[in-house]
Amino acid sequence: MVRKDTQKDCSCTYPGCPRHGDCRACVAYHSGMGEFTACFFTAEGERLWDRSFECLVRHRKGQRS
Repeated sequence: MVRKDTQKDCSCTYPGCPRHGDCRACVAYHSGMGEFTACFFTAEGERLWDRSFECLVRHRKGQRS
């Protein structure tokens, strides 16, 4: 298993986020509000700060794996 430096690898761009790099706290916070975390989104989608399922689908729809 590859260990990441979560502070450095965190894809959240929200300024001053108190959960930046703390994946557990981030997932708990966003899932508690029915949202997804920044790491699920494309870079463009993440910058909208809309963590809804609808936004996730819109920004993933046209992409190919």
